[in-house]
Amino acid sequence: MRNFNTFVFLILAIRLMGQPDQLKLLGHWRDSSIVGSSAYNNAFNEVWGIWNKGREYAVIGSTYGTHFIDITDPGKPIEVARVAGGTSGPQVIHRDYDDYQCYLYAVCDEGSRSSLQIIDFSQLPQKVTVVYDSNEHFIRSHNIYIDIPKARLYTCAEGGANGFFALGLYDISDPVKPQFIGHYNRFGGITAGHVHDAFVRNDTAYLNCGNDGFAIVDFRDPALPRTLYTLKPTEYPFPGYNHSGWLTPDGSKYVMADETHGAPMKLIDFSDWDDVRISGLLGVNRSKLEIPHNPLVSCDYAYVAYYYDGVQVYDIRNPDAPERKYYYPTSKIANKGSYEGAWGVYPFFPSGRIAVADMQDGLFIFEGVEQPCNTVRSCDQISQTDHATSQIDSDLLISPNPVRDLIQIRSIKSIIKVEIIQAQGQLLKSIQYPVRSEVLEIDASSFHQGLYFVRIYSEDGSRKVRQIHILD
Repeated sequence: MRNFNTFVFLILAIRLMGQPDQLKLLGHWRDSSIVGSSAYNNAFNEVWGIWNKGREYAVIGSTYGTHFIDITDPGKPIEVARVAGGTSGPQVIHRDYDDYQCYLYAVCDEGSRSSLQIIDFSQLPQKVTVVYDSNEHFIRSHNIYIDIPKARLYTCAEGGANGFFALGLYDISDPVKPQFIGHYNRFGGITAGHVHDAFVRNDTAYLNCGNDGFAIVDFRDPALPRTLYTLKPTEYPFPGYNHSGWLTPDGSKYVMADETHGAPMKLIDFSDWDDVRISGLLGVNRSKLEIPHNPLVSCDYAYVAYYYDGVQVYDIRNPDAPERKYYYPTSKIANKGSYEGAWGVYPFFPSGRIAVADMQDGLFIFEGVEQPCNTVRSCDQISQTDHATSQIDSDLLISPNPVRDLIQIRSIKSIIKVEIIQAQGQLLKSIQYPVRSEVLEIDASSFHQGLYFVRIYSEDGSRKVRQIHILD
């Protein structure tokens, strides 16, 4: 395997160009009867989003369980359903969610009676139905991620009757009957005590391994996963507890958060696999007490739940100069170097609205800051393409994705050259276009199944990179 750890760090000052604008608050929901955890007094934890029959719902976890909040009229959020967790009460700190087809998958990381719950939300707003509630595979999991095109569920820091495992993998082709595939803890030169969180796109998993660092692993063959890239704590600036991250829609950048006081987030530039680099740092006020939690990326912005500093929104279009553009202080608690305030954020609603979960103050709904480009998940129209794999922007479209035979590229700019590059960095094809073209097709039938990058050069000198998955 080629060694990608020999790249040059470009350590930039945190960009605080100008003062960010405050997000517009549209609505707020909180149930004051829900008790806080005994550890951090957090009544609430993760937030997720779903939609069905033209209505949008924020899903928020609590020490009680899972709450479904109709935010279609964001000024009047209404709880339409709730599901008790296997474990409820002050011992609960963490819950996590993802959805597949019309099912919400829910896990908890505390309690001996916890389980994987699968909740059918196709009949909202009338009701939700728990269709699977079992600890046959595991009791607890810290986080989960579903690779939609592959119908695979990844479980992070999984524990159960069979022991504790850094990462688990399950087939959910039948959404209500998960089937075990494998357990993993070795990723190249990293042996992970646990995987704290994961982002997965078409079999390629971006794994945040806590104090052991970061790894990118190809799980096309789950019996023989292939590590593509690793980043150990000694190999990047301001290291800490490698907590979580999110990939941009085009696959060229990754926002990585170390959940460590005083450690800024890192923007990793993958546009050139021969020169992978940390191109920028993202922070709030350079305080020794500032601490990021969960970043997500939609279109051109990174949305970050930042504990005491509330929600922060960064423009990351320029990887060398990420800029903090919007914020909102969801928490009024003074920063005492613990873990309180904003826990999670969800920016993928079709309306563009942003949902934020505050650990003590519940659900906040904000007006969006960009046109949504990632909303292909829904219960009304099931898509086999993950919302995060949309390859659409204002001037370039690559489709279909995944692709089997023919890649079609449409651009408002004249294209002069296209390169096809393997995920490992090998240039496979370079095509020159002496006759300038805005629409072209590339035969992909000779390529093996896997993750590839399409590098597109335009007549005006600009270059864009898009990620695409090719199927056999």
